Amino acid sequence: MLWSIIPSIKWRFPQPLHNMHPETIMDSLPYITVARKYFLLKIHLIFSKFVVAHLKTISLTIIEEDSYEKDVLFYVQLGEPLMSGDEIASIAAEAEEKPPEQRTEREKIAIMGKPRLGDIIRAQIRIKESKEFKNTVDKLVQRANASLLIGTSSWREQFIEALTVSSSDEDDLKEPSKMDYFMHCLTVFWKILFAFVPPTDIFKGYLCFLVSIFSIGVVTAIIGDVASHFGATVGIRDAVTAIIFVALGTSIPDTFASKVAAIHDKHADASVGNVTGSNAVNVFLGIGVAWSIAAVYHAINGNTFRVDPGNLAFSVTIFCSEAAVAIFILFIRRSKIVGGELGGPVCLKYFTSFVLFILWIIYLVLSTLEAYGVIKGF
Repeated sequence: MLWSIIPSIKWRFPQPLHNMHPETIMDSLPYITVARKYFLLKIHLIFSKFVVAHLKTISLTIIEEDSYEKDVLFYVQLGEPLMSGDEIASIAAEAEEKPPEQRTEREKIAIMGKPRLGDIIRAQIRIKESKEFKNTVDKLVQRANASLLIGTSSWREQFIEALTVSSSDEDDLKEPSKMDYFMHCLTVFWKILFAFVPPTDIFKGYLCFLVSIFSIGVVTAIIGDVASHFGATVGIRDAVTAIIFVALGTSIPDTFASKVAAIHDKHADASVGNVTGSNAVNVFLGIGVAWSIAAVYHAINGNTFRVDPGNLAFSVTIFCSEAAVAIFILFIRRSKIVGGELGGPVCLKYFTSFVLFILWIIYLVLSTLEAYGVIKGF
């Protein structure tokens, strides 16, 4: 990020003396930056020839931190200007060593022609974030197909963002709609809860990642327990509670993560990979680690660890069959009519969403009917 300042400097140059060439006269102004969070500069500005008034721009490179919460203060200190040349500089230097009454007219003119600083010799620069344009900048970044979201730099910013109602429209800078206000009231508890997660500027984002993973695990466990108790209270079987309430509650974070990835990434790899990857983690890591720990524990105590499959075979068969249909739909969307797995023409986009939603409904209906013995399973 480059910031430029133009210090106010007054210069006085003499009229050309006899037998002197203007091209031989050159003046330099040393300056140094004083403070932190910038790249140190200690160089000279060069002024050439006889210019009565001249403005120079000092370009400073600030250390970028990728955060909005910024309040940086530093200074640019101007030094005493220097004059160099074949004759005039030497004449002025020799004349300054003499008493004023012994100086010739030529020497007095040379001294008067030396460059001098004006009243302002120290410029103060303050860089402060613009909170008013934060949402605007975010949406402009999204329009540029930026794949990386700008992180937060303070808890204060996170709580302000959690309590602020913003438009759900990612493309147009519009005021929040009634639905946006309704969704904000519905989700404000979770927004405030996760605003306690450390900002991404602390420990390079590692602390934010670890606390976020832990928080998601805690919330997922709470959702699973609440769903199980709810199912037991209203008399719903555990298998139905698992595939409807528990699965829906634990998969909502993955759904929103895929939505964000689809919006901000140029390709569909991140959004589709998030869906397949989360299922792989649930199956191989979630079940595998839990069952391995249970098996080792029972083996140490001399017991045999067995898990009744229940309705698992039928449910998994339906899921794999519909997953194959979904993958086939993604292959079809690669044709020239659509051109990609996600997006495309509005009609085809909504039609694909409707078909996938119907597949989910079919899975729930068939699995529920089999759990209650209406249809025969495997």
